[in-house]
Amino acid sequence: MNLQKLMAQQTGLRDVPAVAAGCSVAGARTTATLGPDTVTAESCFRIASLTKVFTSTALLRTLRDQGVPLDTPVVELLPGLAPDWRADSSISVAQILGQVSGLRESVDGGTAAALGDGDGALLEAARLVVRAGNEREPGRQWSYYNGNYFLAGSVLAALNGTTYENALEGSLLGPWGFARTGFETPATSDTVTGWSGTTRLPPLGYPRARRPSGGLWSSVRDLLAVGEGLLGDRALLEEIRRPRTRPDDPMPYGLGWALGPSGQMYLNGRLPGYRAAMVLIPDRDHVSVALANQETALPALARLLSDMQQPLTGDDMAKAVDEFAA
Repeated sequence: MNLQKLMAQQTGLRDVPAVAAGCSVAGARTTATLGPDTVTAESCFRIASLTKVFTSTALLRTLRDQGVPLDTPVVELLPGLAPDWRADSSISVAQILGQVSGLRESVDGGTAAALGDGDGALLEAARLVVRAGNEREPGRQWSYYNGNYFLAGSVLAALNGTTYENALEGSLLGPWGFARTGFETPATSDTVTGWSGTTRLPPLGYPRARRPSGGLWSSVRDLLAVGEGLLGDRALLEEIRRPRTRPDDPMPYGLGWALGPSGQMYLNGRLPGYRAAMVLIPDRDHVSVALANQETALPALARLLSDMQQPLTGDDMAKAVDEFAA
């Protein structure tokens, strides 16, 4: 695969200030970039909802290490929320990771951000989520709601007896060697600045209450590595890729990943100034990722990732990757 050539063919990327992409097949990596020479596969972009890959992976590993079943009710793992719990008490960890909890979608980004940046902000966001109750029976319908991941991050923190950020570092980022992935804004020399049209956007922090759903900075190399790590842990991967949705749901969905027609796992991320997308094909040991620092770049990134996987599956995935609900 000539990744540089594939990128150059994407007319939608020609006005994007910086793009970085990579592919790993059975551990053999290819990376390419567009833009200034300073942009490399190590450069840090905001990855928005690709953060959910890290949250779900860390939580699943922690549950396995501690012998906690996936069908454990969330309220049993967050007993401090019990007095405020108005949601269905049967909601399980698998259902929040699979976006089939049926929770009423009442806590938006602004509400979560208003909780501040103290250590308790995430748990308070989780409290607001469950206080709002359920809109439908758990397991009945898939619906993409970041509140599910406020709960997932809170469970990860509780199981590790620390903050979500420390739990993620201790259970995944550190052990897997993700030196370019974290919540703090990297050094200027490592950071790719976001753009909205012709407007350069200042680097901003990300509210702590929202972090499990979308707060990380990361690089192409680290994202390829998390994909390779999942491919190397088949028991974990099979749990993640098993559909948690019903045939009449908007899409097949596992634990933090949408599922394609030929076994693909995919998702995208959107934040002001940044777009990110990722595809895994477990049966082909394939990981691909594309990052850009322009709000309008997602359709072109989706086309690039589709072109990278199409020789393996025959599927055109561009529309699905672009329109995913992140």
